[in-house]
Amino acid sequence: MGRENRIEKRFVVRGRVQGVGFRWFVQHAAASLGIAGWVRNCGDGSVEIMAAGPAEDISRLRGRLWQGPSYSRIDAVEQSDGEPVAGGDFRIVH
Repeated sequence: MGRENRIEKRFVVRGRVQGVGFRWFVQHAAASLGIAGWVRNCGDGSVEIMAAGPAEDISRLRGRLWQGPSYSRIDAVEQSDGEPVAGGDFRIVH
């Protein structure tokens, strides 16, 4: 992946997204798309994602965030510019 094609986005997903396997779902989806970054639970009940990769793949990931795992309920997916992501893997952070 060329640096010129790589973008960074931050997502905050709101709804029933904690305690339903959402972080694992995001990690699996991002890894299957070759996206680098991380996912974590937030104190307000949301889930935050920092993702870096080609714009098309980031768009695909955003679509998957709206799907979520079977027991989740997605009320909102907020998107903003992200920060540079170190490394090439996608991980769950605490």
